Amino acid sequence: MRSKKTYAVFGLGRYGSSVAEELSQSGADVIAVDADEDAVNEAALKIPVCKCADVTDRDALMQLGIEEVDVVIIAMAQSLEASVIAIMLCKEAGVKTVVAKCASEMHGRIYKNVGADRVVLPEKESGVRLAKNLLSSGFVDLIEISDDLGVVELEVKPEWAGKNLIELNLRKKYSINVVAIKEGKTVTVTVDPEKKLTEDMTLIVIATMSGLQKLD
Repeated sequence: MRSKKTYAVFGLGRYGSSVAEELSQSGADVIAVDADEDAVNEAALKIPVCKCADVTDRDALMQLGIEEVDVVIIAMAQSLEASVIAIMLCKEAGVKTVVAKCASEMHGRIYKNVGADRVVLPEKESGVRLAKNLLSSGFVDLIEISDDLGVVELEVKPEWAGKNLIELNLRKKYSINVVAIKEGKTVTVTVDPEKKLTEDMTLIVIATMSGLQKLD
């Protein structure tokens, strides 16, 4: 079993490059891909693995080994058709998580309908923030306090269910401080450390990015 997730970024414009660079600088295994050789050569100055390929071609994706990638970020919002084809091919290849940058909410709905697991509007979420979100395991959203500290909504992992915060000792193990617990629409800020957690709970925590990465 692989010890950490692998990523691929399709489209090396400003947004895609920022995602790939942040992932790479954080120590993740990432393949950066674009059909434009100049864009690939420029990205190669900062990203170790860059490939020139047409991601709308099934054979090209197979040559990239896309079936072994855990998360694909499709950052080609300027091309609706190419993005749709890439999403479908990735899901057919068995990619677990496909994130697609979209130019509008309408495009986002289309991407969801053809298989995208998540869509992002670049004006609402920067490439760096997306990368940090992806690097942190099992959380819903991130509000950055500093470069390495954020407020995160963290899903309760299956192995945590039935245990309380004292037993889990998240602060010592992962530098995670639980400040509230969300159950449905109810948020409890007076956290009972002896309360048993369930998988339908969401923990609102203050945590370091390095601590969150240990959760993988």
